[in-house]
Amino acid sequence: MSAPGKPSRLLSAYRTATGLAEPLAGSLLNRRLKRGKEDGDRLPERLGRPGRVRPRGPIVWIHAASVGESLSVLPVIREIGQARPDATVLVTTGTVTSSRLMGERLPGNAFHQFVPLDTPGAVSAFLDYWKPSLALWVESELWPNMLHEARHRGIPLVLINARMSDKSFRGWQRARAMAREMIGSFSLCLAQDADVAEKLSLLGARHVETPGNLKLVGDPLPFDANVLGGLRSIIGGRPVWLLASSHEGEEQLAAFTHRDLAARLPGLLTIIVPRHPQRGPQVAQALAPLFRIARRAAGEVPAPDTELYIADTLGELGIFYRLAPLAVIGGSFVPHGGQNPLEPARLGVAVLSGPHIGNFRDIYRILVEAGGAEVLASNDLLTQKTGELLSNELELSRRGQAAGRAAGTKQPLVRTMELLAPYLRSLDATADA
Repeated sequence: MSAPGKPSRLLSAYRTATGLAEPLAGSLLNRRLKRGKEDGDRLPERLGRPGRVRPRGPIVWIHAASVGESLSVLPVIREIGQARPDATVLVTTGTVTSSRLMGERLPGNAFHQFVPLDTPGAVSAFLDYWKPSLALWVESELWPNMLHEARHRGIPLVLINARMSDKSFRGWQRARAMAREMIGSFSLCLAQDADVAEKLSLLGARHVETPGNLKLVGDPLPFDANVLGGLRSIIGGRPVWLLASSHEGEEQLAAFTHRDLAARLPGLLTIIVPRHPQRGPQVAQALAPLFRIARRAAGEVPAPDTELYIADTLGELGIFYRLAPLAVIGGSFVPHGGQNPLEPARLGVAVLSGPHIGNFRDIYRILVEAGGAEVLASNDLLTQKTGELLSNELELSRRGQAAGRAAGTKQPLVRTMELLAPYLRSLDATADA
């Protein structure tokens, strides 16, 4: 690995500014804590202070920004455990939700810590204590102090499942020297597709490969079999469809779609899972004057005459995807950019989406080409397409099977691990606490 050169003026300015701002870090974290964006019991981790004892042996540090990125690397973490059983994987993320999910789903060879704030002191404290032998960064979150300090210490850096939007690319082009410095910190960049690979190369990446998108390899969402069985028994043979990860305004669209379809689909049940469960009471209150509603967080289950079931709990989306053969993905009927369609696809669920899919365009392309998903040109088509599919069990089943096949490939994982193999072989087997 080449030694870092003199920092660019922009990076030097950033390091100076974050150093001067470091005394304010505690106040910043306390403000975030009041807004529910931090875990009060683990605030010291955000300052680089350990939340547990360092395990013996080499540590592979994987940094993932939030939920989607961290879930996508769970298969990689398990493969690392097979390749190097003497190593431990340290996963850092920056959100409370991702920390909870990692606590539930990380395999035995891994543990979670909150990523330190990108200040010189916090980053140094973090690296001084954990002493990672290898750092794998996921997708697109690049923190200048962390990258600079890791490279300065000679820690090999690999960017895995890399993605870069057109907007981000244009932004990096306006800061070419810093882009070259940041992206050039990685000795290897593993891109999701050829377009991302080209952008990384143009911005100064030293070695780029294209193993494919790891999100196609992720695990099916977990579920409680007893809860699923109980809800299936209650719902019986009613026709069911699901609006998943909905944002404000989309629940009303689903409700009026239900109204338009109920006359020709007797017993229709529409399940709505808000992206942010705390919005459940607000959603129910807005729709209650016109529809018969039950709300899961209130301990309610669908009654025979329930029209809309508001599933406003955390961590149960895997149950509701298994209840409905058709999933309409939220965040796509408002200008949000969509949500992950692979979660239902892995479970053999047919997918419909609105037109706003910018955050998942490549994944939708794969699912649409396979015949497992359809992106609607406008919100006005939701009633028509939902009705057509719920009225045609054969087509609904065919689409679900196609979605499952497209979302079940292992090739990106196989190729990623092939490219990481030299780094894993060279881990310092004598690394110790």
